[in-house]
Amino acid sequence: MTDIKRRQFVTRASALASIAALPASAAPSAVVAATTETSSATDTMLPPVLHMVYFWLNNPGSTEDRAKLIAGLESLKAIPQIHSIHIGVPANTLKRDVIDNSFDVSELMFFESVEAQNEYQSHPIHKQFVEQCAGLWRKVVVRDSVSV
Repeated sequence: MTDIKRRQFVTRASALASIAALPASAAPSAVVAATTETSSATDTMLPPVLHMVYFWLNNPGSTEDRAKLIAGLESLKAIPQIHSIHIGVPANTLKRDVIDNSFDVSELMFFESVEAQNEYQSHPIHKQFVEQCAGLWRKVVVRDSVSV
């Protein structure tokens, strides 16, 4: 873990711990203020470009295909432009109309800039991932965003 990432982790953990330490009787405005301060502190530390990708497998019940896709996504960690990556599967959260957990695998990447995200797209490891894994999925949805 780099010194920067370690400092970010410690700062985030401290901010969350300070909110948890507030008494239950704390005035709502104090809780809102603490939450806003924590949000601002952690938001400014997150890289500004998010790359969210959702995959639907050709064979959704295949644990083998899911494992192959996850392994392929894991290989992307070697690309230096990626600040951080989260690979996941749908969470078993409360069912609500606004939640779409129909995907099989997802990934969330953080980049320091749009240029870094563009470089990632043409990186040989990313191209190899697409070549080797594209046959596993029937649908991919990508959502990129930048911090405001």
